Amino acid sequence: MDTATHTKLEARARVVKAMAHPTRLFIVEELANGERCVCELTAMVGADMSTVSKHLTILRSAGIVRDDKRGNNVYYSLHCPCVLNFFECVESVLRSTAEDHLALAR
Repeated sequence: MDTATHTKLEARARVVKAMAHPTRLFIVEELANGERCVCELTAMVGADMSTVSKHLTILRSAGIVRDDKRGNNVYYSLHCPCVLNFFECVESVLRSTAEDHLALAR
C-alpha cells in the first residue's frame, strides 16, 4: 500500500472511529433534526455535560459536527449531513445479517 492510500484510509478510519459509540450515534441522529445546544443534548443523552462535551469534541475533531458559540451556549449542527447515508448502509447490513441468521434457523 502506498503512502497516499494509507493516509486516506487512516483519515477514513478516524471518521468511522468517531462515530463508533452509541452516544455519539445518538447525537448525530439528533443533530439530523437540527442544531442543538449542549444543554439540550445533555438532557437527551442523560449524561453529565462534561461527558457530552467530550463526545462532541470527538465528533467535531473528525469533521462530523460543527459548533457555534452564542453567548454562554454552544450550539452544534451536522457539518456533513451525508454521514446519515452511512447509517442507511449500516441498517442494510443489519437487515441482511438478520435474514441470513433467520435462513440458517429454518
